[in-house]
Amino acid sequence: MAWVAFVAVLAAICWGLLRLAARVRRRGVGRELMGPIDLLYRPHTHEINIEMRTQEERMVEMPSPGEPARPVPHG
Repeated sequence: MAWVAFVAVLAAICWGLLRLAARVRRRGVGRELMGPIDLLYRPHTHEINIEMRTQEERMVEMPSPGEPARPVPHG
């Protein structure tokens, strides 16, 4: 009976970790958490993450179909 309980607890932990990993991937939280580790052990990955964050900040919101065009602010 103890083995059944052990396997059930282990399966529940694995399922929880899989759900957490999916949530982190979906929300992009992992970059901030792994930043210091990437900087120490994989500097090229840290640089790629910085570039990805910069590209995300540069994204311009596209107007919906039928919405009048807005001028793009320069500066």
